[in-house]
Formats: sequence, C-alpha cells, structure tokens
Amino acid sequence: MEIKHLFFDLDHTLWDFDKNSKLTFQKIFQEQNIAISIDDFLEVYMPVNLKYWRLYREDKIEKAALRYHRLKETFDALNYKVSDNMIDVISEDYIRYLPSYNYLFSDAVEVLEYLENKYHLHIITNGFEEVQNLKLQKSGIDKYFKQVITSECVGVKKPNPKVFEFALSKAEAEAHESIMIGDSYEADIMGALNSGMMAIHFSEEAKNKNKGVQRVASLIELKKYL
Repeated sequence: MEIKHLFFDLDHTLWDFDKNSKLTFQKIFQEQNIAISIDDFLEVYMPVNLKYWRLYREDKIEKAALRYHRLKETFDALNYKVSDNMIDVISEDYIRYLPSYNYLFSDAVEVLEYLENKYHLHIITNGFEEVQNLKLQKSGIDKYFKQVITSECVGVKKPNPKVFEFALSKAEAEAHESIMIGDSYEADIMGALNSGMMAIHFSEEAKNKNKGVQRVASLIELKKYL
C-alpha cells in the first residue's frame, strides 16, 4: 500500500503550544499587572483549558464561552478577583499575542524537510482559523503544507468524520493512502481511523496504551516509519 499524503495536527504536535502559551501569558500578566505566579496560574489553567476544549470539540459550548470560562474558572480557583472586562482584555490579547511566539517541537523542521520530498503534507487542526494560519506563517513552516484545514472552515471539529472527509477531498487524497499524525488519541487518532485513514500517535508517554496504533515519542522517530 503506497502512502502519498500525511496530515499533521498543529498544536502539541508540531507547534509547542505549552511553551508559547506560557510566554504569552507572561507578557499579558506583566502588561496588566496581574500578581500571580505564571506557574501557579498554568497549573490550574491547563486542565481547565483542556476541559473547555473538550466541550468545544463536542459542540457543547461556543468559541466565546470557551475563551471566557477557561479564564474565569482559573482565576476563581486561585481566589484572584478580576472583572469580566479584564477577562475580555486578557482573552483578546492572548489570541493576538499567541502567534508572536513560535517555538516548534525538536526536529520539526528537519522532519518536515525530509518528508516533503516523499509525501504531500497537510494540516488538520481544531484551532481557531485566524490564529492557526498566523502560527504556520510566523513559525516559517507554512511552506511545507499544501492544504490547511481548520475545523472552523468545515463547521465541525475532530474527531467528526466530516473533518477528515473534507480534508481528504481538499487534498485530492484517498483515505487508504493517507496517514494522520497527532497528539490527541481521541481527536486525531480515532478520528482518522474511523475515517479509513491510518494514524501515528505522537505522545511522549513512556508506553503506548493503545495497542495496534504506532506511537512515536519524538518527531525524529517518524523517519523510521515514513
């Protein structure tokens, strides 16, 4: 079976979301004189953010609610009073500043250079369209991808099969000749498998709990399989 197309997730797969997000919050907290340790904030914020992204992915909340409640719940848990107006300011600044920081995972560029000579490369992301395209451009990796598919342009989110079907159509690819590479087992891996694609799980965990799915702990390992 000949593989012709590789579809990558962006955040937490190529683009180092956690590092870039931390730098973004540091800048905002300094500008707004928010007297909270960034590490204490992120310890609470990160699982809260994941919870609200899951709700967003399942179409249980809208984008505006995600942006507001992930911050509101975090500040409340830390017993730090902020007005709704300040939450709106932080939310807007976060989206505006985030693409300014563009740390990629180790070996991302080397691996993309290697793969682009062998396959057609594409992106499938649940991230917000206005931000994801800036991330790709400012990190300098947009040139590697022929198609960039965001859930917003499809109207549904991974793991909904419609996202993968839309991506395959845009890329003029067949499912059996395509592989999805991403960090989320639910959104990326199961979504791809349920759409007839193959998948490689990018996870730094020591063991692969999901038998039957190839896992890589670093991007450079992709060269072993592709």
